[in-house]
Amino acid sequence: MRVLLFGATGMVGRGVLRECLADSEVSQVLAVVRSPIGMRHDRLLELIHEDLFALDNRMEELADFDACFFCLGVSSAGMDEEQYAHLTYELTLAIARPLAELNSGMTFIYVSGVGTDQSEQGSSMWARVKGRTEKALSQLPFRSVHLFRPAAILPMHGERSSTPALHYFYLLTGWLFRPLRRFTKGYILTTEEVGRAMLNVGRNGWSTLVLEPPAIRQAALQQQSPPFSQE
Repeated sequence: MRVLLFGATGMVGRGVLRECLADSEVSQVLAVVRSPIGMRHDRLLELIHEDLFALDNRMEELADFDACFFCLGVSSAGMDEEQYAHLTYELTLAIARPLAELNSGMTFIYVSGVGTDQSEQGSSMWARVKGRTEKALSQLPFRSVHLFRPAAILPMHGERSSTPALHYFYLLTGWLFRPLRRFTKGYILTTEEVGRAMLNVGRNGWSTLVLEPPAIRQAALQQQSPPFSQE
């Protein structure tokens, strides 16, 4: 399995990268990043490109992969809807549309968030923009598209959020969330679980387009399940 990874320097993406490299069935990971990841592995390649809106002349290098894990994202704090949509909807589609044209056999997994609003009628700006992004991705001609909507995610191996407020929040509250996990029905996930779920869904598919937190936890436990249909 060859994996294309966006967002490998963020908390979720770094956790996903760790799980990919720990999986013997993953023969190669290509991480597309704006700056170096700062780690080496014989199955890890980096494509460093500062402007991810301008990947046109590098797209051929991204074509021959079995799955794309899109963990790239920004906080909506301090942004208006136009700014947030530019860095969320427009950037995601600027990458996903040409990828779908180059490789319709690829599975595309997008990290969204619990509460995402595909109706685009709600009061939450970020949820509307994420909903618009999800809808657009679901219409692309990939082999399958799956939309992950995690809630709280606990970093397990030194991963840290690129948003300072979230980083300090996890530092201060992580000790409390860990014992509470057993009572939350999957709404508190770990970076390990998200990474394993992506790998399993990338390999085997899943029965639904959208995976809410309990389904993400379930997918993380599906080690060698038979392929699912997206129908």
